[in-house]
Amino acid sequence: MKRLYSLALVSLVTAVFSAAVAAQAAKEPVDRVNPFIGTTNFGTCNPGAVLPNGLMSVSPFNVMGSEINRYDKDARWWSTPYDITNSFLTGFSHVNLSGVGCPELSSLLVMATSGELCVDYHQYGTTYTDERSTPGYYSVQLSKYNILAEATATLRTGRLRFTFPEGKGNILLNLGEGLTNESGATVHRVSDTEVAGCKLMGTFCYNPQAVFPIYFVMRVSRKPAKQGFWKFQRPKTGVEAEWDVDNAKYKLYPAPGVNVISGDDTGVWYSFNDASSEPVEVQVGVSFVSEENARLNLDTEQPKGTTFASLRTQARNCWNDDLSRITVEGGTDAQQEVFYTALYHTLIHPNILQDVNGEYPGMEGSGVKRTTGNRYTVFSLWDTYRNLHQLMTLVYPERQLDMVRSMVDMSKEWGWMPKWELFGRETFTMEGDPAIPVIVDTWRKGLRDFDIDAAYAAMKRSATTPGADNPMRPDNDPYVEKGYIPTGFFAGDLSGDNSVSHALEYYIADYSLSWLARERGDIDFANALVKRSEGWKHYYSRESGTLRPIDASGQFVTPFNPRAGENFEAVVGFHEGSAWNYSFYIPHDIAGLARVMGGQKAFVKKLQMVMDEGLYDPANEPDIAYPYLFSRFKGDEWRTSKEVYRLLDKYFTTKPDGIPGNDDTGTMSAWAVFSMMGLYPDVPGVPEYTLSLPVFDRVTVKLNPKYHGTDQLVIEKAPTAVAGSKNHRITLDGKKVGFRITHANLLRGNTLRHR
Repeated sequence: MKRLYSLALVSLVTAVFSAAVAAQAAKEPVDRVNPFIGTTNFGTCNPGAVLPNGLMSVSPFNVMGSEINRYDKDARWWSTPYDITNSFLTGFSHVNLSGVGCPELSSLLVMATSGELCVDYHQYGTTYTDERSTPGYYSVQLSKYNILAEATATLRTGRLRFTFPEGKGNILLNLGEGLTNESGATVHRVSDTEVAGCKLMGTFCYNPQAVFPIYFVMRVSRKPAKQGFWKFQRPKTGVEAEWDVDNAKYKLYPAPGVNVISGDDTGVWYSFNDASSEPVEVQVGVSFVSEENARLNLDTEQPKGTTFASLRTQARNCWNDDLSRITVEGGTDAQQEVFYTALYHTLIHPNILQDVNGEYPGMEGSGVKRTTGNRYTVFSLWDTYRNLHQLMTLVYPERQLDMVRSMVDMSKEWGWMPKWELFGRETFTMEGDPAIPVIVDTWRKGLRDFDIDAAYAAMKRSATTPGADNPMRPDNDPYVEKGYIPTGFFAGDLSGDNSVSHALEYYIADYSLSWLARERGDIDFANALVKRSEGWKHYYSRESGTLRPIDASGQFVTPFNPRAGENFEAVVGFHEGSAWNYSFYIPHDIAGLARVMGGQKAFVKKLQMVMDEGLYDPANEPDIAYPYLFSRFKGDEWRTSKEVYRLLDKYFTTKPDGIPGNDDTGTMSAWAVFSMMGLYPDVPGVPEYTLSLPVFDRVTVKLNPKYHGTDQLVIEKAPTAVAGSKNHRITLDGKKVGFRITHANLLRGNTLRHR
């Protein structure tokens, strides 16, 4: 009996193990994404429904309107519609930014309630339970109303499905609230089940120049018993009213008696007597061109007969196709979840802007334009020029080409490349000339089907135009004349005196542009750019061992604390960081930097000190490539993999705070994707990678032979390979390679193996 029992137990354990392995193997990449990662700790991601690079996203909105208004966006600089630590949902916002650090968009809030009609969001907001999210789908149970709310999306439209309890139910469209710093909307009744209008958006990072309208069409799936509009009543004195939760005054305007309304705090309501008879579905189409185009987008992407279920399936399949361009084997379940969620986040922005008919708003009010391809928007280039566009070039080259074409077309429309473009407006956020490295890198990697003549003309214009006439480089005069920017010049985004940060970004852009200038035979200009790119040496202070601001007299700023700014406080010379966060950011001339620091030993010792003493900031861009700098020095390459593994384990997890700070439209996630695959593009504009030990046993990247000349790249890790080993060796198709490799050489091989 004991033997029979033992055999049965072994068989049972074997069957359970086999089933678990089979279930794990059956998981597709889309099943490994956790959209709740990055939804707190200032990650500013949200778990809403969106398609890859889609214009539309539908997000739960929980950062406004609790009992004492403690989730006011301006009170805590909320730049996200959702934070998982909040608990008061006031609707579902349409068209949202992911991972950004400034409030904007997240408007057109749709909410469902049961019982008597209430249009004050302080009162109709509710707690919630049972949140679920997968790419392209979100659901939640609204506690106060016992309503199941679900969301999905297409490229330009959203769809919500509300399942009500018995009795009365209401659908609300709140046009007054959201993250945008603008107010004002107009909405009109089209039929018993449709309204349309527009709302003013803009002033990203409180920049008064970047204002634009969004047009919308909203439909409910069945005719309501009653419908109408509302408007908040301000005091007759005209003084701005403070919200009084108990006594807020809203006036209702029943339709069809009133068919149009305008104002700052307005909305639309529908009431259903038998809400539980079938779910009420809400369709929203948007456009940044016209109401007619919003309707066309909705009719085209959700034609009659389209079901919520079919859209949800379509969204899942779309995401799975894109995520499957990279397959990983080995590692832990948690590491695979981190990897695919990071890849998911890199595919949200930039997003398309054009309507289904190809129309889009031209850059800086240059009129309505039309494209036959994809026009992209949300170019957070100070962030994404460092790694995200390099990821697009490698894995999604057709998309990267359209992104570059979009940037070049912007330069044709208003004369300049974008810096931080948002829906056809330039916000001038952050510094530098970041489109240049992106375009040069793309060209050098063989993606050349764009107007390089126009691109070069625009890039040269920004590099040479005097500051008074140069919106990209307003401090270009001292930079060109002296080789550095002294203090006393203030940033176009009103962030203060960031002279060193500005100059460092210009050095990188000019170094990138020098290569293209030389290729085009513009030799004198190329030589001038190379000389400019060496200007960082002016800033190096032997006393502090860091880069240091220079005042108008040409002297180092005194007193000086190289750690000032590490908590994001304003500090002269540096933007969002300390001198330590910037002092190794000379990626194009690390050899030169090592020389002024005293050679390899001194350089490595100082860099290791930065990592060991917490002077490295994983949550902001200037120093995110620091761990890869060790690989420039023979004998110290092992430090790169050791640090990368440590940083991944500490800062990139499956928890809601599993991104170290703002994801910055996918930039931090791109760092994780590259780092987990074992390669990183640490010199923007230069087609090279630094290699490190991958996290997974095997990574297979599907490539496009049209652009890359081969159909896949395989990266393997031997079972005995350990991060931080001084015996780390790398081969490409059996031939030994170093720790840096060019893009061209990488793609000439098939299998990159680490042991």
